Amino acid sequence: MDAATHLLGGFAAALSLSNLGYALAGCVLGTLIGVLPGLGPAAGTAILIPLTFNLDPTGAIIMLCAIYYGAMYGGTITSVLINVPGEAASVITCIDGHEMAKQGRGGVALGVAAIGSFIGGSIAALLLTLMALPIARAALQFGPPEFFALMLLGLSLVTGLAGRSLLAALMMTVLGLAIAMIGIDPVRGAPRFAFGLPELYDGVEFVSVVMGLFGVSEVLLTLERPYREVIRTELRKLLPDRVEWRAALNAIWRGTGLGFLLGLIPGIGAIIPTFLSYILERRLAKRPERFGKGAIEGVAGPETANNAYANSAMIPLLTLGIPSSPTIAVLMGAFIVNGLTPGPFLFQERPDLVWAVIASFFIGNLILLVLNLPLVGLWARLLYIPSHYLCVGVLLFCIVGAYSLKQSTFDIWLMLGFGIAGYLLRKIDFPLAPLILGLILGPIMEKSLRTSLEISAGSYLIFIERPLCLGLLIVTLLVLASAAFNLAPREVREVELN
Repeated sequence: MDAATHLLGGFAAALSLSNLGYALAGCVLGTLIGVLPGLGPAAGTAILIPLTFNLDPTGAIIMLCAIYYGAMYGGTITSVLINVPGEAASVITCIDGHEMAKQGRGGVALGVAAIGSFIGGSIAALLLTLMALPIARAALQFGPPEFFALMLLGLSLVTGLAGRSLLAALMMTVLGLAIAMIGIDPVRGAPRFAFGLPELYDGVEFVSVVMGLFGVSEVLLTLERPYREVIRTELRKLLPDRVEWRAALNAIWRGTGLGFLLGLIPGIGAIIPTFLSYILERRLAKRPERFGKGAIEGVAGPETANNAYANSAMIPLLTLGIPSSPTIAVLMGAFIVNGLTPGPFLFQERPDLVWAVIASFFIGNLILLVLNLPLVGLWARLLYIPSHYLCVGVLLFCIVGAYSLKQSTFDIWLMLGFGIAGYLLRKIDFPLAPLILGLILGPIMEKSLRTSLEISAGSYLIFIERPLCLGLLIVTLLVLASAAFNLAPREVREVELN
């Protein structure tokens, strides 16, 4: 009953004219980001954070969340029409979606993907509503030692699943934690790692870092990619026939359940649900030989799992303050930029904002269904824009966004420096997700660690004397051990998770 009452209040706020406008703008921008090959939700969300600087916190978060799941929708279009995933989670859609396009059934592939995404996202948002309060209330029992162990677990989960090399992921995590320590020491009040630069006394600007690592580096990588021909396919017929409907609906229900459950596990990432959904559909199919040749279940299942995961992944962020993917990490940074700390206390301190954001998930999924079914032909036309024009536009937007933070050219050079670093790191297959998570979680972990040691008079035994804290640390060790022994599925390990 509490959840229903809070959700009604959330709808009252989310349905205001201004917040509806922010949701619509976010959905349009997110779909645009998803359509542009290679940009992806993490880079898109990062470079668009400056758009929300002058908005109230509720409108800013609603818009950025809409950009996130809008990009999850839009990535399907490039996967189907040019066999290039608009974002990493749409990789698996290329297999059967592009085959359907070559057979003249591209409209059906895009239509069933949009419908499945709407169903999966809406059901996941409903389950988020039911589960958020109980999890947040349980998390309120956590003390500083438990929060430190929880943050450590979040880092280990993403570190263990973010790349092919555990050592590389650990190195990136340590680098992110080191960058987070730049600035004024919160206890001694003295500068640390600032190298005598007054601009670094307030720490490294998060927005400049993510725009550089994701936005600028993506521009450099895009300029290396060869031109891909767009499949000209019939987009007037968007709905499957009766036989395909039956197969698609079964895949949609299974994808919803799978995507939602995996979204609850921090660190899983958006790729794993789509891969597992595809594998599940192929194994359950009566004629598995159809897969890879245009099977509609190969599009419906993964795309539904993708968007169910996107909404479900907000549960660990909102209730525990743990980001489960690079994009969610960027969203967490946007919360912090707006003076908000995701976690159980957010439900006590700003319930109006939390429930307005949750209600906006339902509204955003409906907006995206309308945008993606009737207007899919319009989005497809964007694929004909030369990539070098888009790259120039993205780079200019990043520069303006970085300068608008403090009207300082230092932030522009900082962003460009991290952009070159991100480009080089991605070229040598070093994952960026652990670095971003280390940067975001570093200050929270430091505060929890120091508070814990103050409580225990400097004794580290406090972390093993408390049962819940000890349990979280044991799970952390198991996650790292499993990553070291390469227990992740081979198909998933072979995919770039940046």
